[in-house]
Amino acid sequence: MTLVLVIASPPSNAQGIKGFVSSEDGQPLAFATVFARNLNDGIPTNQDGYFEWKLPNGHYDILFQYLGYTAQLQTFEVKDDWVEVNVRLEMQTYGLNVVEVREGAEDPALTVIRKAIAKAKYHKLQVDAYSMMVYIKGTGELTDAPFFLKKKLAKEGIGLNEAYTSESVSKIDFKQPNEIKETVISIRSSGDNNQTSPAPYIGASFYDDKVNEIISPLARSAFAYYKFRLEGTFLENEVLVNKIRVIPRSKGERVFDGYIYIIEDLWTIHSLDLKTSLLGFDIRVRQQYAPVMENVWMPITHTYNFGGKFFGFAGEFQYLASTRDYELQLNQDLIFETEILDEKITEIPEEIRILSTKQSPIEQLEEADQLSRKQYRKLLATYEKEANKEREDKDILSVRSHIIDSLATKRNSAYWDSIRPAPLTDKEILGYVRDDSLALVEVARNSEVDSIAQKAKRRFKPFDFLTGGRYNFGRGRSAGFHTNWTKMSFNTVEGFKVGFSGFYRKEEVTKLADSVTNHVKSLNFRPAFRYGFASEIAYMTLDFRRSVTKGREGYSWGVDGGKYIYQYNANEPISEQVNAVYSLFLRENYMKMYEKTFAKLYWAHRMGDKFTYRTSFSIEERSPLTNHSDYSFFYSEKKEYSANQPNLKGDEEASFLANNGLLFDLNIDWRPGLKYQVRNGRKIPIMDSTPLIFMNYKQAFPIIYKGAEVADFQQVELGLKHAISFGVSGKLAFNLNAGTFLNKDKVYFMDYKHFGGNRTIFSNMGAASNYRFLDYYTFSTTDSYVGGLFHYQFRKFLFTQLPGLRFSGVRENLFFNYLKTDSSPHYWELGYSLDNLFRIFRLEVGAGFENRKYSSGGFRFGIATFISINIAE
Repeated sequence: MTLVLVIASPPSNAQGIKGFVSSEDGQPLAFATVFARNLNDGIPTNQDGYFEWKLPNGHYDILFQYLGYTAQLQTFEVKDDWVEVNVRLEMQTYGLNVVEVREGAEDPALTVIRKAIAKAKYHKLQVDAYSMMVYIKGTGELTDAPFFLKKKLAKEGIGLNEAYTSESVSKIDFKQPNEIKETVISIRSSGDNNQTSPAPYIGASFYDDKVNEIISPLARSAFAYYKFRLEGTFLENEVLVNKIRVIPRSKGERVFDGYIYIIEDLWTIHSLDLKTSLLGFDIRVRQQYAPVMENVWMPITHTYNFGGKFFGFAGEFQYLASTRDYELQLNQDLIFETEILDEKITEIPEEIRILSTKQSPIEQLEEADQLSRKQYRKLLATYEKEANKEREDKDILSVRSHIIDSLATKRNSAYWDSIRPAPLTDKEILGYVRDDSLALVEVARNSEVDSIAQKAKRRFKPFDFLTGGRYNFGRGRSAGFHTNWTKMSFNTVEGFKVGFSGFYRKEEVTKLADSVTNHVKSLNFRPAFRYGFASEIAYMTLDFRRSVTKGREGYSWGVDGGKYIYQYNANEPISEQVNAVYSLFLRENYMKMYEKTFAKLYWAHRMGDKFTYRTSFSIEERSPLTNHSDYSFFYSEKKEYSANQPNLKGDEEASFLANNGLLFDLNIDWRPGLKYQVRNGRKIPIMDSTPLIFMNYKQAFPIIYKGAEVADFQQVELGLKHAISFGVSGKLAFNLNAGTFLNKDKVYFMDYKHFGGNRTIFSNMGAASNYRFLDYYTFSTTDSYVGGLFHYQFRKFLFTQLPGLRFSGVRENLFFNYLKTDSSPHYWELGYSLDNLFRIFRLEVGAGFENRKYSSGGFRFGIATFISINIAE
């Protein structure tokens, strides 16, 4: 109740301007802009149209603005008390320029947008650096939930149609080309999230080609994605504003739909009101700009609305960001006025048709009174390119830092009343009262137990053995279980089997001199065990690893050894659980295994993010295995299990003999031209900015011991993986590899080159990771081979021509896979898939062919390609 009383009773010495902004019919205008022209500063109204601005004594020219309404300018004198005002804004009236109407005449909006696009880079580079204060408020409501969860949510204090609010005040410092530092001064939340950050919202610029991966209406390629229509013009504070309707050529994700307002002659953004969608969620963004310096317009008020439904849950969330107290440092190279001519409608004077190759681009920009829009863009692009050449860190695309003041979460309600630019609504106040009460109850329950300390002192629970758990003993020592439920299954070699793996870890972490990079030294012990109830054989391995990392660089070495069962294809193309389902229900045993007793010494070194190599040396005794179980739930009288030996196209019996091997492996990964982003001083690679080139080399030395068969071969492989986005039109992922055996005097089946096949209805994770219909081992080879997996995701293809389906987030994919060895026919697959069904699933259909003859096909069911699942060991 204290909070309510404080808000209701402001300090007696408060002064400034407060009031209510509404439409002509008295409807509140939420987040209207209240801008003081003589301060170059402004605040928004709240959701109910109210504002409250504390100001020192003086005269103020206050401009009230709201998209779609005529701005209103009023002058006020602030003395020792509040000045109360009620402002009613009238609907904006638009004029249309007189244009000659003739057949084939283009819409005047096109030349406005062309000039705005030409000048977008200028506005992006116009300010070298700036700082500003940002208030951001996020208010969310859960509007619906599955009926069977409503009572449980209510017990946890989560009610439907109740406001959950978070607020923060930050100082933002920007520096060209793309460096943002955010210092969070204060945070307050009525929910669990105290990490509200305005940076993702106010850091994005509509002068860039993309805004959070959505094509901007001012992108260089905008005309490929949008149509534009001039809705009218209006005069506001001596500037002429064009209202432009932005119409996507194909509605859906990653394009905007709405309005953008462009100032004539300056060709800068005045305001915008745009909508888009992401994974079926509706998003709306509104921005109001203001002149914070002469001819420099910056956004003052931002609002973002999110709404959608997911598995029975529905909600709405709204962000308000109010930016103020701008301090700007202009780019002195770009202080010039050049008229931009649109060559599509204006004849370019002879004297400016050709650019000089002797003068610098900036000199030509400064000296020219007029330039065509193409010339203007070209000179600015050249200028930016030359400026980037002078940068020391050319591979860094962005720098972000996020610092939270030590007092950020300790500010009281009086502080918030003094700093908040838009008053809380009644609903938001009730939300704070509710959650403050819940917080007191939670504190009482845990009065002597810190949540982090409680986690660190985790006690053993029986199900931890199955689901995994970690127990800390202090001084960097810990032990625990991996996820062992995935190791319980059935196969014909062992019958029903159980598995276990755990770990013991000793870790030492120190900060380096930069206070950001961690120097981590660790010792790791990992035992693994499995037992088959039909074979009645137990297997065990023990892995010891020493690791040292300094930031992104590091190395590790270790010793691994024991006796265990492995799939012939070391990449394990079929999981234990899928094989168990097919064996028990359909009596198909696709997984083929062998036994290995081994000792291995290995070393791995990550020399930065661009180059990593791994090498190992092992001595192995390998033996074939036979089936010990004939059990299944169904078909036991009609169908026989296949032998634990893959069927090959040829006489390969010798390759399944027991044998020994003295093996050397070398794997190299290289990412040339890798780009980075910096977060809080930590350099983070952007892995999809460059392709991955990999090389694998394997050799077996013909050293005879124990008088057994000994492997003798050399194999080399080269490959390339990458994913390329084509704007918002689609994304191509591919995985290419080729290799050969330089020597194949003695090659046993576990050393063949195997390919990622699939005989089940379950598709593998990854868009371009495995073949869909290839037999697991039929194409295994000791010959030369070449293969490629290609996957293209469309934004709009067949069914997604329908806007309703496209807005739901569904994607359509085509895949084409190819494989050829010296001793096999040309194998190729072609297929189609619906991706992101119900935002989780992927359904594929396709066929595989050997030369031109159909070999296999059908449906495959998997997880949506944008989802990554990792069951950690």
